[in-house]
Amino acid sequence: MMSTFLAAPLPLLAHPGLATPRQACLTSQAARLSFNRSGSTGIRAQAELSRENAEGDLRTDWRELPVMHVIESQQFSPYSLDYIFKRADKMEHVRPGSPEAKELDGRIMSTLFYEPSTRTRLSFESAMTRLGGQVLSTENAGSFSSAAKGETLEDTMRTIQCYADVIVLRHFQAGSARKSAAAASVPIINAGDGPGQHPTQALLDMYTIQRELGHLENIRIGLVGDLANGRTARSLAFLLSMYKGIKMYFVAPDVVRMKDDIKSFFRSRNVDYEEVDDLAEVASDVDVLYQTRIQKERFQDRPEDYDLAKGKYIIDNETLKILPKNSIIMHPLPRVDEIKTEVDADPRAAYFRQAKNGLYVRMALLSLQFEGR
Repeated sequence: MMSTFLAAPLPLLAHPGLATPRQACLTSQAARLSFNRSGSTGIRAQAELSRENAEGDLRTDWRELPVMHVIESQQFSPYSLDYIFKRADKMEHVRPGSPEAKELDGRIMSTLFYEPSTRTRLSFESAMTRLGGQVLSTENAGSFSSAAKGETLEDTMRTIQCYADVIVLRHFQAGSARKSAAAASVPIINAGDGPGQHPTQALLDMYTIQRELGHLENIRIGLVGDLANGRTARSLAFLLSMYKGIKMYFVAPDVVRMKDDIKSFFRSRNVDYEEVDDLAEVASDVDVLYQTRIQKERFQDRPEDYDLAKGKYIIDNETLKILPKNSIIMHPLPRVDEIKTEVDADPRAAYFRQAKNGLYVRMALLSLQFEGR
């Protein structure tokens, strides 16, 4: 019987027919052929279907779709975000011993991280265990997995899918999640692919904005810091562009300005954005001030650019004086010195609430991923 979730027009998480890791191994080739017919991971089709369904123009039995993955922000629609967020609201109330706390009993999630992570990895692992599932964790996959022996990422995926029902991947190369999804026949969840995207962070960011402000339309937001390498800001920008009345300010040092692909995307959709040098000017006129750190690890071959970028935009008590009283300050964390600790006690500082919301959103994603299977 098709579940309520699968009956709804939300293709990106539908994952029919693969009940166990063993079945995933046995059906891997057939699944990859299905992907190839629809174009790699079918993300473009997902986005098109999601947009059409959001407008009520299309009805499809999602059980007929191939395995779907969480790869990039563009695959979501306002409809799908609303659906996920309603489930996230319920996840906040899951308690040990409740039926919901056994929802993923017998399911296994593999977290495969080639880059350092604390919040994302532990958030996913906590989400899985709170719903009764089990976790296979590889924290330093680049050094302690077969990658150190020269194994390709695709072969790693084809092997791990034999042990797990879902794979959460963080990798240092942009596009690695898409490449993995083309090889695997269990769901791949992108937990950050180098300077590419971080879609689940963007989901929790949008969830936080909705909870804090009460709406996702007619919002003025300042994205601050490393916008060239910051995958969180990139993914969030794509999601925000789907909503009416959005005004975005890009505040970044010259060496890490927002890349042209996003600006071109915005122009094609008539999304209002502005590149600004003065943080104070932006802080006085926004509903959301979204700060990011300058990512030192992306400057290994050009340390002089890092020196130019670091410390240019800092949120402190002086910023609070001009920030509207109903605004919020967000940060994907970790922070270095771009938000002073003196800001933490201000009720507008939402970044630790934001981190907590990530648990509920990831619980919702995992719950929906397996619903009906």
